[in-house]
Amino acid sequence: MNSCVLMAKVIRNPELRYTSDNQREVAQMLVEFAGRRSEDPPATLKVVGWGGLATQMKETCTEGDRLILEGRLSMNTFERKEGFKEKRAELVISRFYPVDGVTNPSSMDNVVSLDTAKSSQRKNSSYDQDSYDMDESQPMPTSSSNEDDPIPF
Repeated sequence: MNSCVLMAKVIRNPELRYTSDNQREVAQMLVEFAGRRSEDPPATLKVVGWGGLATQMKETCTEGDRLILEGRLSMNTFERKEGFKEKRAELVISRFYPVDGVTNPSSMDNVVSLDTAKSSQRKNSSYDQDSYDMDESQPMPTSSSNEDDPIPF
């Protein structure tokens, strides 16, 4: 299953475009998120939204906003001018959640405020969150080489 949840900061406003047959909207923006270690620079990632979600991205997201993005990772390979191929990851989102609140509250089916998501999660939760000890040491999963994994890292 390819599923990703990421908290990131918008560093380039969403650009709204249409497919070549003018049938579907597509929006893309750049986000950055913290590196793996404190000394690592922030990583950047292209985020893509389709259809009504693309319009919502364009209307509500601006540079500097912090978002929680939910979607799937995909890898794109393209030919560089220098003559070699390069792979880049992008996140195709299915939902996004403003961390700092929504500045333009329009009718947004795929956008849920973080407070609403937290309260509905508590109501629908099948486990007691207070009984889950985050300080208890858990064994770390070991990495394995899986040939079916489409992401090479």
